[in-house]
Amino acid sequence: MSEHIAIEDTADGVRLIRIDRPEKKNALTGAMYDAMRGALAQADAADAIGAVVFAGVPGAFSAGNDLADFVAGASKPFREAPALQFIRQLARTRTPMIAAVDGIAVGIGTTLTLHCDLVYASPAARFRMPFVELGLVPEAASSYLLPRRVGLLKATEMLLLSQGFDADEALGLGLVNEVMPAGLLLEHAQAQGARLAGLPRGAVQATRALIRGDQAAMEAALEAEAVAFEERLRAPEAQAAFARFLGRAKPA
Repeated sequence: MSEHIAIEDTADGVRLIRIDRPEKKNALTGAMYDAMRGALAQADAADAIGAVVFAGVPGAFSAGNDLADFVAGASKPFREAPALQFIRQLARTRTPMIAAVDGIAVGIGTTLTLHCDLVYASPAARFRMPFVELGLVPEAASSYLLPRRVGLLKATEMLLLSQGFDADEALGLGLVNEVMPAGLLLEHAQAQGARLAGLPRGAVQATRALIRGDQAAMEAALEAEAVAFEERLRAPEAQAAFARFLGRAKPA
C-alpha cells in the first residue's frame, strides 16, 4: 500500500479511495497506482462493497503521473508498469465507480473519470490531457471513449491539442453529472455511492454492463494505446519533453 492513498470503507457499502499527496498536487507514483489497483480488485471481491468513490484533496484531484517516478521506471517494459496495471483494473472493475473532482485533473486525473459511472465536480475543477505535449499518446482507452462521449472533433481538440476544459464545459459535454460547491462534493458522491450499494447487486452490474457497451472493443483500444505509448516512451520527442519538464520542476 502507499502512504498517499487512503482507503476507507463505510457501513453503507462504499469504499472511498482518496488520493492524498497535496504537496505534489496528487501526482501519482507507482506505489500509489498499485494501492489503487489493489483497492479496486478487493472491492470487486468483497460482498460488503457496492460502490467505489475516488476523491483527492482540496484543489487537486490528480496532477497525473509523477514524471520523475515515471521516468525512473521507464527502463522496464511499459506492459509491467504500475500505471498500466491500474488502468487495466480500472477498465475491468465491475463495482460501480464515482469520481468527486475538485481542482486540477490532469492526464489520468481526467481519463480515470471516463471509466466512472457518475462524476461530480466543484466549480474549481480543471480537466486536461496533455499526452501529445509530452510526446506520448492517450491512455486508459480515452481515444476510444472520449469521441463516443463528446464527438470526434471535440475529442480531437482535447487529445491532439491538449485543450483543457472547466467544470461547466464538462457538464455541458456530458462528462460530469453535476457541478456543486466543493464543501458538498464528497458527501454527495458518497451518498450516491450508498444508493448504488443499496440496490440489488446483480441488477446493478448487469445494467452497468449494458450501458457501457462493448467491453472487448474498449479493452482492445486500451491495449492498442499501451503498445503505442511504449513506442512513444522510447522516442526522442518524449525524452526531450520529459527533460524539459523535469528541468522546470521545482526540487522535491
